[in-house]
Amino acid sequence: MHLTLINFFKKTVPGHIFRGKRRLVKPVGRRAMETLRREYEREEQVMLLLRHPYLTLEESHGHVKHLQKSEVKITNWNDATTLKKMKPHVTWEDRLNHLRVKESWD
Repeated sequence: MHLTLINFFKKTVPGHIFRGKRRLVKPVGRRAMETLRREYEREEQVMLLLRHPYLTLEESHGHVKHLQKSEVKITNWNDATTLKKMKPHVTWEDRLNHLRVKESWD
């Protein structure tokens, strides 16, 4: 009973407590500042690694040769036999060409 009365007459923020003009704002603590500092340091480390790559241009030349197998597959798709199996490309003009009866305006 007493706790109910205390909570009932307690002054709180009207409406949603974390939105609006009279919102409840949490004070910034030491833990939040440390977390933010660690995030900034991690981001700086990532940017440092991106600015200075691990391999030089000479070392990285030809390291993706095994991916050329997919290029061979793509060239096979462009063969005439494969293109015959596929449906031809259709444009809006082809679809709506039956609406064009005559070109003149009266």
